[in-house]
Amino acid sequence: MRAATAPPVRVGVFGLLGSGNLGNDGSLEAVLGYLRAEHPEAVVDALCGGPETVAARYRIPATRLHWYRGEYRTASRAGAIAGKGLGKLVDACRTAAWVRRHDVVIVPGMGVLEATLPLRPWGFPYALFLLCASGRLLRTRVALVGVGAAAIGSRPTRALVRWSARLAAHRSYRDTLSRDAIRAMGVDTAHDEVCPDLAFALPVPRVATVPGRVCVGVMAFHGGDDDRARAEEIHRRYLDGTTRFVRALARDGREVRLLTGDAVDAPVVAAILGAVDSPLVTAAETATLADLMKETAAADTVVATRYHNLVCALKTGTPTLALSYAAKSEALMDRMGLGAHCHPARAVDAGRLLAQFREVERTAAELRRTLAERNRTAARHLDRHFTALTAALFPTTGPAPDPDPDPSPSHALRETP
Repeated sequence: MRAATAPPVRVGVFGLLGSGNLGNDGSLEAVLGYLRAEHPEAVVDALCGGPETVAARYRIPATRLHWYRGEYRTASRAGAIAGKGLGKLVDACRTAAWVRRHDVVIVPGMGVLEATLPLRPWGFPYALFLLCASGRLLRTRVALVGVGAAAIGSRPTRALVRWSARLAAHRSYRDTLSRDAIRAMGVDTAHDEVCPDLAFALPVPRVATVPGRVCVGVMAFHGGDDDRARAEEIHRRYLDGTTRFVRALARDGREVRLLTGDAVDAPVVAAILGAVDSPLVTAAETATLADLMKETAAADTVVATRYHNLVCALKTGTPTLALSYAAKSEALMDRMGLGAHCHPARAVDAGRLLAQFREVERTAAELRRTLAERNRTAARHLDRHFTALTAALFPTTGPAPDPDPDPSPSHALRETP
């Protein structure tokens, strides 16, 4: 009777969604899939970076995250600086008004509690703090679901991230490194859970493998938030090493598909195509994480930098070598049984990378078996995580929990701190 007469639950999704980062959008897609399957009565909308894209692609109403449209452009003139400053005040009111209209707000995946890439505290960290503070004040449950976190050097950024985590009603992380990082910032994580990245809940496309094809995922990599003084040097070394590696593959007669994960990666693709100048090297056109998975599923081998390029390759069961730029990449590879197959993005050595690549190819059959097993385990973990999420966020809509004493890894949703 209550289910038939109660108003539908109002759910908001929040983040830099629809802004060109395919990993962020893939996390949103996974959460929307969960909501549509388990809570079809829910009314969903978004406060996000690219509302036009989110509304068109996912068919939900969407509102722009920031009042000031130039939020992520460098402000050098007085008018732009004033606009950004005024925007911070306006956004506080806009965010609170948006949160007030919801019963639950979900931040789906993404590295919202880290600064492994250059980040200003008054950008997204401030926006996330406004969200979590508004949720606490207005008694709207804010859930950080399967998010990434890492140690942060900048004091202002670290303070905003710490308070955002403290004020959230629910937290879960995509790896134990993230939970440990938040605990080190002084947040009580005793009841926080660890689950596989949300993108592992997405379906795998069925495509035929192209014999000999190699996907190389590239990135506009300039180091992390603490590397601003050496950003161009780091980028030159990364681009030079990656270009040499791609050229070596083309000389061996291998077909190479260049992948990206964000719109900002396009200049790197153009630079490699121009430097190698081979018909064997082409750029894939990918607008979604599903497009990325089609590319990685069709490849014999993947070598990739961006975190969600790695997720797509591992999810499709393709032997993978990581150009690792952060501990999260190494943790992901280790979790999927490929921890030995990493190469530092900060110091790409084309010769050594080529040797590692050949080792991955030599053991490809074994790696495919390992990935098939790890993917089955990840799927079971995510099923249980979404069940726990329903119990935490939708206590009046979900079925009564069914206690299961099975102690196998598929039931080990919560890891011991």
